Amino acid sequence: MKNFKVEKLEVTVADSRKEMGKYAADKCEQYINELLASKEHINMVFAAAPSQNEFLESLLERDIDFSRINAFHMDEYVGLASTHNQSFGYFLTEHIFGKANFRSVNLINATAPIEEACAQYTQLLKDNPVDIVCMGIGENGHIAFNDPPVADFNDPFVIKKVELDEICRNQQVNDGCFANIDLVPKYALTLTVPALFSASKIVCTVPAITKAKATRRMLDGEISTECPATILRKHDCAHLFLDPDSASLLEE
Repeated sequence: MKNFKVEKLEVTVADSRKEMGKYAADKCEQYINELLASKEHINMVFAAAPSQNEFLESLLERDIDFSRINAFHMDEYVGLASTHNQSFGYFLTEHIFGKANFRSVNLINATAPIEEACAQYTQLLKDNPVDIVCMGIGENGHIAFNDPPVADFNDPFVIKKVELDEICRNQQVNDGCFANIDLVPKYALTLTVPALFSASKIVCTVPAITKAKATRRMLDGEISTECPATILRKHDCAHLFLDPDSASLLEE
């Protein structure tokens, strides 16, 4: 394991993908307990992607009082119900929401009219300010579905409809979520960069060789929406967890 810091961002490079998930869960458990020591309940946002599997599996093994946690997710394909097996709501239900006794689980209703769905989720998050975001980054450096063409570090919205770029849509194929790019939805609802950045604590888990270029750009490049994940270097309490593959292009 290696630990270092890039500006404000703490970085841990684990010796394996499994260890990466364990270390990320360790940190998340620490954050949860710190917050619950002074708050009745907390609000957490989770990412839905195979990159989160090891982290979510390890988190479920912890002695965490999920009954004091309100759960949210960060994005959803427009038009897919949470019961659809390729929706992010379904993924999170299968991997964590349906396996822990959360105080509440709040899914984006991406089958409702766009304005209605965004207004509903915006109000939910205003009523329940985000404490912890558990996230990854994309092959194009996106966070949630804030791809470079649509990412805005000063976005006035909490959640919005976006068009997914080709790299992002190809990633869904690379992750094994869809057989080919033609099957990947073109539009999604996503929490914006400021909505994610508003969390008091962020745990970012990024494995796999397919993320190596984005990871290098995230840590070494200029902070800009050309690689939205670079903004995490300015967050007051964010920790990035990598495996040997995702860290393979980093300079010693």
